Amino acid sequence: MVGEAPQEAEPRYRIRALHTADTVTVYQAYAPGIGLPAARDGRFPAAWKRDRMTWIKPSFLWMMYRCGWGTKEGQETVLAVEISREGFEWALRNACLSHYERGLHADQAAWKQQLKAAPTRVQWDPERDLRLRPLPYRSLQLGLSGEAARRYADEWTVAIRDVTPLATRIRRLVGEGAVDEAARLLPEERPYRVADEDGVLARIRP
Repeated sequence: MVGEAPQEAEPRYRIRALHTADTVTVYQAYAPGIGLPAARDGRFPAAWKRDRMTWIKPSFLWMMYRCGWGTKEGQETVLAVEISREGFEWALRNACLSHYERGLHADQAAWKQQLKAAPTRVQWDPERDLRLRPLPYRSLQLGLSGEAARRYADEWTVAIRDVTPLATRIRRLVGEGAVDEAARLLPEERPYRVADEDGVLARIRP
């Protein structure tokens, strides 16, 4: 669980998520016209653009930073999307780092070619505490396009929940100074072990 500060030494890059033996929970935020039908029906509506890149985030607090606790225009409905572990790991195996990294890629041309061909891209952003301040370690974001976006919407998704009320409650508690109480409401994000972790993460971790 991420609170005011890391409770133990964290590696700079590590996947942390709410997960079960079969699923991983990721977060997104949408306007109510998309978010509310998705939560009601447990699947993304036809209006959800399957031909556009979509970013999914296993970190609840990074999503809160991005959407302003569900207050930013067009991001008023915060969704917890439970997807299959099989789908999540397919996305990781087929991903390319979103930026060129010397020593990881042969050269910029090779990286650009790999990025163009990959249906998934990875970005690592500073994790956030309950006041949305950056922490000294980073959390995973996955950008899904093409085949990955279609699979996410129509094959990998197991359940969709509207967690906007949870976001609102946690934000209110933090504003009132009840940080410990707010921290107890956070999703339990634990280190996530990837099958063939060394091989998979070596390609997408700076």
